[in-house]
Amino acid sequence: MAISQTQVSIGRNMAMELVRVTETAAIAAARHMGMGDKELVDQAAVDAMRFTLGSISMDGVVVIGEGEKDEAPMLYIGEYIGDGLPPQVDIAVDPIDGTTLLSKGLPGAIAALALSARGTMNVPQQLAYVNKIAVGKDAKDVIDINASVETNLKNVARAMRRKVEEVTVVVLDRPRHEQLLADIRATGARVKLITDGDVAAGIHAALPESGVDVLMGIGGTTEGVLTAAAIRCIDGAIQCKAWPRNDEEREAAADAGLDLEKVYTTEDLVGGDDVFFAATGASSGDLLKGVRFFAEGAQTQSLVMRSRSGTLRWIDSIHDFSRLDKGSYQEDQQ
Repeated sequence: MAISQTQVSIGRNMAMELVRVTETAAIAAARHMGMGDKELVDQAAVDAMRFTLGSISMDGVVVIGEGEKDEAPMLYIGEYIGDGLPPQVDIAVDPIDGTTLLSKGLPGAIAALALSARGTMNVPQQLAYVNKIAVGKDAKDVIDINASVETNLKNVARAMRRKVEEVTVVVLDRPRHEQLLADIRATGARVKLITDGDVAAGIHAALPESGVDVLMGIGGTTEGVLTAAAIRCIDGAIQCKAWPRNDEEREAAADAGLDLEKVYTTEDLVGGDDVFFAATGASSGDLLKGVRFFAEGAQTQSLVMRSRSGTLRWIDSIHDFSRLDKGSYQEDQQ
């Protein structure tokens, strides 16, 4: 997808509208926490997210969603959402980042949504996975995904005025990361392993004083774009590079004219001046508290960001189901 160099400014703060969407998705999905059914968790979040997104005044198109139209009845790539009035925007959704986590009752699942001006989200759809490195503001100018792990961590430590042994790296716990973990440990850096949810992990690495300093490793391409949208708002940096799983993906990328050696920067993934991001905790984790239910209501915690102002808002909300449209929260009527 080509990125236009002449984007129309989005005047209003749409992040405050998007948080309603992530709240409804998190609440709907959290009703099924620990039941062991990740498809049920995902479907509940998708239904709630699509319902609430449809109420926002915009001319939106989904560029990151649940797959192609024949794979998903809603929030599919290319689906138009809104009333068709300006602004024209790209939408990236992850109804639940960490469906496995939530289905097992584990911490760290979030509902996430990003929005930017039309034509500014660059998603290499032919690549399911990319190699990633993400950091916060202090180290944003010193990372290089083509450099060695040792070089990157030494540069990050120097930029953050720390010893390498005081730098914490978050990595997905996967067999493909065996060598990466060995390289990180050889530098003396600290390691934090996660089982799922690298959108939340990437945001956490870019936030100041979070206890995590760097995200490294191979993860989903679409998750990389969502992470880039959040990082645009907090002035950090992410770099991604193609990681084809097999010859079929390599050939598909070549047929599409993709350069497998290209390094995608934060601005390559999400450009323009107007980027909005919202996330709501579904199960409590390091980034956000999860949904807590009480009689006729629930409490949520969300993170809302806007790139133009650089404002971050942590929003604690009380939802009174007796006053709200229960359909919008996908309340179980059985």
